[in-house]
Parts: sequence; structure tokens; C-alpha cells
Amino acid sequence: MMSLDEPEHIRELRNLLRRFVAEEMPSEKVRQWDREHRFPPELFERLAKTGVCGITIAPEYGGQGPDLVAAVAIIEELCRGGSFAAGPFIHCAFYGGMNISENGSPEQKAHYLPLLARGEHLFAYGLSEPDVGGDLASVNTRAEKRDNGRIIINGFKRWCTGADFADTIYCLVRSGSKTARHHNLSFVLIPTDAPGVTLHPIEHGNLRYTLSSDVILEDVEISSDQIVGGEAGWNEGWSMLAGRALDVERLEITAVTFGIAQAAVEEAWTYAQQREQFGQPISGHQSVRHRLVEARTKLEACRHMLYHAASLANMGRPCSVESAMAKLFVADTAVEIGLSCQRVMGAYGLAEGHDMERHVRDLIGMPIVGGSSDMQKNNIASLLGLAR
Repeated sequence: MMSLDEPEHIRELRNLLRRFVAEEMPSEKVRQWDREHRFPPELFERLAKTGVCGITIAPEYGGQGPDLVAAVAIIEELCRGGSFAAGPFIHCAFYGGMNISENGSPEQKAHYLPLLARGEHLFAYGLSEPDVGGDLASVNTRAEKRDNGRIIINGFKRWCTGADFADTIYCLVRSGSKTARHHNLSFVLIPTDAPGVTLHPIEHGNLRYTLSSDVILEDVEISSDQIVGGEAGWNEGWSMLAGRALDVERLEITAVTFGIAQAAVEEAWTYAQQREQFGQPISGHQSVRHRLVEARTKLEACRHMLYHAASLANMGRPCSVESAMAKLFVADTAVEIGLSCQRVMGAYGLAEGHDMERHVRDLIGMPIVGGSSDMQKNNIASLLGLAR
């Protein structure tokens, strides 16, 4: 089901991506990539040739955007075939394109955005640390300016997903005293091949387009040109992180969740009409019919919450409450959808040779990643002024 008033360019984009998924991401290959815990670089290269990587980037830098609703639709459609093309797309268009477009210096925009629009450069986030999850203002990784204008970075980043394939880490650092913890933070751009950068991969069970990594930073030296926003961005990291940046991150994660939940419903819907027991398709049994209809109904509610928040963000309107509500509702509801669809398929929902077990693995992690459901509840309560 789709909105009747969806713009023509988004309908055309959906058709393009559905053809791409059908031609480039057959189930057998996707299952192999999942087993190998990787995405093939050539898959993303072919995706980049469609031009979609420029959807968050202005035309003067080679893009077609910024269009957040279209970007969310791209993620949704790609995730119907798994995270293996959507993942690197997000690292390019969101982690790179959105952040540099909104926070980069003129020189950084001129350098990075044309590369990102062509899909020729990928970013990873360096936010969390071993002792820092949701409380990002407590980061301990330190950046110190030297008299020669160089910056030395030391610290330890955790859950740096995609650091194994990214070109640049968009890294949050402590750039001053911790006593003023919201005012002494900066973002810096760290090349993954810089001396002093060491990766330690972390295996995980969901969204297996790549590994996550611990990133050790030992006397990593960068120039002041690699401060996000240039010299004016020093100690301005919190303003770059809070508000719109977090809203957009919630939207892209929610789009991933929604696309995978949609794939789970589609697989169960098809299976139920093909699988026969007691002389009829199991879709004829009331309990199965009810389970599938409940899943479709929940899915449609998820769609409306996601695209309502994305539309507000696209218009530049405040959407922190709506994006947090969408992240919370879609993540938790998608787990219900996935488990219900898995039960429709019985033992086949657990078996290799079907996609359902991967869908469920992917969905179970979504209330945790990108700001847990409990964190979203706290954020929503605060934003709505609920007394403590």
C-alpha cells in the first residue's frame, strides 16, 4: 500500500529500486552475503550508478537533493532485499552527505560532497565508547591542539559500524574541559588509514552487511582542516549533534526497520498462500488470516508514523518528538510483526533457505540500535515537558 498523493518522482524512484533489488539482490546471494557478514563493493558501485547517492546533497555539488522523504523511500525499498545495499547507502548519503552538507566548512563541502554524490566515499560514525552509549556528552576520546596547528587524538570508540570499509570516521571528541561537557565537544574527520588508527572487529547477529568495530586511536594526527566546520567548528560538536542530526539518524534507522518488516510480511503473505495443509492453503485458516492481517495493519501504522516525521524534517519543521515516536513505535512494533510472520511459516521461518530468520534477527536488534526504545521514551517525556 502507498499514499495516493506520493509525488511522481518518488513513485519512479521506488520502481527503479524495485528493479534494482530484483536484478542485483536475489535471495540466494543475499543469504550468502549474510553468512559471510559483508556486502560486495560491486553491489554498491552499481547502486551508485543509479544516482541515488546524491539525494541528500544539493545540485551545486552534484546531488539531487536534499530530499529526506525520497531518501527514506530509498532505504525502505533497498531493505526489502536486506541491509546489504541500504547499509552503504546510509554511510554515504546520511553519515557523509547529510552531515557535511549541514555542518561542513565550504572547503569540506567542495571536497567531499561531489565524491559522496557519486558514491565514491563512505563515512562511519565514531560516537559510542566502551563506557558511553546514549550519554554522548560524556565522551572521553580527546583531541588536543598543538602549537603547530596540528590536532592529536587519543581514545577508544566502540560500535563503529562500517569502519572496516569506510574512508573516513565522523568522530565525536572531547576538545576541552569535561566540566562544561556540552560545550567542549567537536567533530573531526579521521581517515581510516591514518597512522595510529587500529580496528578490532566485533561480530554481531543482525544487519550483517558489515562488521562493527572497536576503533583504537593512538596519537592520531590530523590538520585543523579536518575539524568539521573548520576552525569555527571547534567546541561546537554538541550543536551539530543535538536536534536535527539526531532526528535524521532516527529516521534512517526507522526506515531500515520498516523496510525489513515489510519484507517479512511479504514473505509470510506469499508463503501462506502457497503452503497447503488439510487440503487448502494455510491462508484459508482463520488464525493465519488474522495473524497476517494484524501484521499488515501494524505495518501501515508504521508507514504513517515514519513518513509523517520524514515530511516534517523535509520541510525543516521541528520533528524531534515525531522522529523519536516513530523510532520507538516502529522498532517495537516491527519485532511483533517479525515474530508473528515467523510463526506463520512455522519451522520454515527458522530454516536456512528462507529469508524469514534473517528478517527476525535484523528486527530484534532495532529497539536497541540508534538510541534504544527506553531512551526514546525518556526523550519524548522530556520534550513533552513531563515533570520529573
